[in-house]
Amino acid sequence: MGAATRDPDQGRRFLRYGRRTAALAGSVALTFLGLLFVTFLIGRVVPIDPVLAAVGDRAPAEVYERVRVELGLHLPLYQQFLIYLGKVVRGDLGHSVLTANPVTTDILRVFPATLELATAATLFGILLGIPMGVLAAVHQGRWPDQMLRVIGLFGYSIPVFWLGLMGLLLFYGRLDWAPGPGRLDVFYEGLLETRTGVILIDSALAGEWDIFRNALAHIALPALILGYFSLAYISRMTRSFMLEQLNQEYITTARVKGVSEGAVIWRHALGNVRIPLVTVIALSYGNLLEGSVLTETVFAWPGLGFYLTQSLLSADMNAVLGGTIVVGAVFIGINLLSDFLYRIMDPRAR
Repeated sequence: MGAATRDPDQGRRFLRYGRRTAALAGSVALTFLGLLFVTFLIGRVVPIDPVLAAVGDRAPAEVYERVRVELGLHLPLYQQFLIYLGKVVRGDLGHSVLTANPVTTDILRVFPATLELATAATLFGILLGIPMGVLAAVHQGRWPDQMLRVIGLFGYSIPVFWLGLMGLLLFYGRLDWAPGPGRLDVFYEGLLETRTGVILIDSALAGEWDIFRNALAHIALPALILGYFSLAYISRMTRSFMLEQLNQEYITTARVKGVSEGAVIWRHALGNVRIPLVTVIALSYGNLLEGSVLTETVFAWPGLGFYLTQSLLSADMNAVLGGTIVVGAVFIGINLLSDFLYRIMDPRAR
């Protein structure tokens, strides 16, 4: 009898779960379709002729027309978009004029470098940004709060390319504390078997600790500079969330009951802050993945941002649009992951 009464409830829960899953899948599909439509329009609006980029400005008229037909540029826009949509769904982002390789192959080659840099920068922002935000909230209005807020303000105000150039000038040019641009010294290039594309992981798996230390030294400065902006954002949001929690009644009750101040702050208040912080960290990580273009350019870091910059300077629109699609897809995926983690950590969201 009990099993019979539970079955309808389980069926309704399963139905609700299926509806939510379908709604989420539809939302993701529409978002990705909108991303593709925008990138397609950008490729048609920019004043760059993809045919000239492919054949050169000295090609005969018949060659120009033949390549134009091969690229499908003689068709109406809606047909061009449908063809473009079908190719992207199959993983075909076209060929790069700069490297003559498929854009998908190029992105798979350069994206691990961006992933490595953005991950290191985000870890730096988390490890320092959260404690800074907590301390600023605890000492609200006093000198620690003012000092930490000024540090965060600089992170929002200073252009990343200027900070990168000054970092290279000081730590590489003057003090010789940091190695030069790039991911490795020239001596170590080509000595490591590529497994994941992330040098720190590949060198650790292979037991090549000299390469690991060299890669760590190379990534330290760009990761610290890029992570400074993540630190500023995470610390500001942590401070705001903590101030809201420290004014709640349960904090006063815990203090009245004799709970230590450290437990009140780091266990109770920060424990309730961790849920919205998941979204903040995910957004910060996504921004670093798509916003590391200038940092990679300054440090000659062979990642997606550096690849897009070189492609844009070479009028290689297939590479530029393909990279834009990948960055947008990654950002959508990170938002989905943060929503999933939010539901796991907060039963009320379920």
